[in-house]
Amino acid sequence: MTSGEVPVGRRVAQWRVRRRMTQQMLADRLGKSKSWVDKVERGVRSLDRFSVIQDVARVLRVEPATLVGRESRPAGSVDVEGVDGLRAALARYDLPPAATGSAAPTPDLGRRVEHAWSAYQHARHAQVMRLVPDLLDAARRAHAAGGGHGTTGLLVRVYRITASVLVKLGEPDVAWLAADRAVAVAAGDPGWTAVAAVPLGQALRATGRGRLATMVTIAAANRIAAAHDRSSAGPTLGGTLWVEAALAAASCGDAHSAAEWLGLAAEIAGRVDDRHDLHLGGFGPATVQVAHVAAAVELGDGGEAVARHEAVIGTDGWRRLPVEHRAAHLVDAARAYLQIGDLLRAGRTLTEADRIAPEEVRMRPLARTVIGEVARGGPAPAGVSHLTTAIGLTRRAGQA
Repeated sequence: MTSGEVPVGRRVAQWRVRRRMTQQMLADRLGKSKSWVDKVERGVRSLDRFSVIQDVARVLRVEPATLVGRESRPAGSVDVEGVDGLRAALARYDLPPAATGSAAPTPDLGRRVEHAWSAYQHARHAQVMRLVPDLLDAARRAHAAGGGHGTTGLLVRVYRITASVLVKLGEPDVAWLAADRAVAVAAGDPGWTAVAAVPLGQALRATGRGRLATMVTIAAANRIAAAHDRSSAGPTLGGTLWVEAALAAASCGDAHSAAEWLGLAAEIAGRVDDRHDLHLGGFGPATVQVAHVAAAVELGDGGEAVARHEAVIGTDGWRRLPVEHRAAHLVDAARAYLQIGDLLRAGRTLTEADRIAPEEVRMRPLARTVIGEVARGGPAPAGVSHLTTAIGLTRRAGQA
């Protein structure tokens, strides 16, 4: 730990106070004793297990890396200026009087949205952060100019991209705002509301509001089903929403609901073509199998997660998933290996994720926390040692 750095226990205490919780309240929600919380906050007991850090972070509604501190922040991470730019773009409620007359043509705007979505799917998060502020302004101008249903869809998609990258980068509260704007723009249209509900569910889950996330995603899934959308978009959106509902249930420890809703998603996946993108990253059997892994990790069943991971990565569907989705899954798989105590395979999995999508690993607070846990667990594979250097982990943190 460097001089001037706030200890983890003190960070826990600071966030507990900010959330207006007593030590007893935090202890009750963690299933621990008040004495345990007191010792953690005073530095008598260390938080040296990733699973425990994750539990505390979830209750305090922060990212695990927020508790770990600056040593887990990569040198190439998104800086405050990038997030502030998105905050400023989201805060511009009123367009200038002349804005509606200078709206970009819908085809040109559509190409720009596709470009930003492609960058997100390839896990080029820094590029997305640069593109989105101007894209938000352009899409809002086009929508205000009365471009009709086409511009509504474009603006919903821009908000969706914005929310998605913010969740990745540990800014779920701002992501929630962007996703909520998407729902408002959708104005009750079942299809676009379903598109908007996907990032809204993700943002709510990331803020620790899993129950609310299930309500939002299930309502949207039922609504699009009731609309009898016979196109390929309807089932794909419905399946994606059931996956999000299942992951939200898993984040609350509800294994029964997670299994039930993943079962519904699997039924839908068997009837759709997983090569069809639909601006959602694709949906099919592999999507559901990957979600099973993420749900098992959230539920603490590392053995189940590892078995499912090793089965899915050999399928054709796995190879068709977007780069971002595959890399995010590999981070989850590394968490599963940590849960069963296999540091070697956890390290190798992180190294593979970094190979295919460096920014997914080096810019996500969750991924950086996993890297730190692997490094602290013992002699790290060469790839993990390289990662700890690349993201700025101190040697002492890596050996602790």
